[in-house]
Amino acid sequence: MTAAFKLLRSAPFSARLGTGMVLITLLAALLTPVIAPYGETEVVGDVWLEAGRQHLVGTDNLGRDMFSRLLYGARNTIAIAFAITALSFVVGVMWGFLAAVVGGWMDQLLSRCVDILMAFPTLIFALMVLSVVGTSIPALVVVIALLDSTRVFRLSRAVAMDIEVLEFVEAARLRGEGLWWLMRHEVLPNAMPPLVAEFGLRFCFVFLFIAALSFLGLGIQPPMADWGSMVRENAGAITFGIYTPLWPAAAIAFLTVGVNLIVDWFLHLASGLED
Repeated sequence: MTAAFKLLRSAPFSARLGTGMVLITLLAALLTPVIAPYGETEVVGDVWLEAGRQHLVGTDNLGRDMFSRLLYGARNTIAIAFAITALSFVVGVMWGFLAAVVGGWMDQLLSRCVDILMAFPTLIFALMVLSVVGTSIPALVVVIALLDSTRVFRLSRAVAMDIEVLEFVEAARLRGEGLWWLMRHEVLPNAMPPLVAEFGLRFCFVFLFIAALSFLGLGIQPPMADWGSMVRENAGAITFGIYTPLWPAAAIAFLTVGVNLIVDWFLHLASGLED
């Protein structure tokens, strides 16, 4: 922990700013039951009330407190986006390393399957699949994770192919080490820097992807709070000069910018370049 604080203190202002933005969002999500003045689905006033002492950022299209909905939306969206990203990395990294280390027909088979999936536009393919299997949370997690794992597969395979030809991997093979031992103890530790950076980028993509699906009506379903669906539900307020939908849109941008600032700093550290 002390080393992390020292590293953060030596970080550029952009990295510290990004860390602060992410920490603020995470703390708000974790402390939602304590901070939120009202329930997630509780109707507490008239429709689209202006910001005031009773409602810090006003009310939504049904009279629910927007500040409380933003907090619950952070908890729901971040938790689901993290679960999707983690699952996509487990699948993508495992198959990417397997294709690189085994090679031959295994590499060709997995690569061609990934090419077929990547040939379809991700958003259109996800809309098509979710309209068939339904929009429950498990279905949302599995479908988006499998689609996103294709991108992770391409990166992990490329990184692993550069590592598995190195001398220490060949020496491990000559010692008689098995396939899974090579992937876990030789390839994975040396592939961590680009994979960690990619995890942050994929989290941003998944986060925005969920918001887009919710905006289109096939993401996180009401009455659960979600920043993307909150923009869609309150979009009509703009016609009357009410800026209620800008609050969840700003929250989406706030977290995305924060994560990207941290990823940029991590990529700089991993590159070994000096300022």
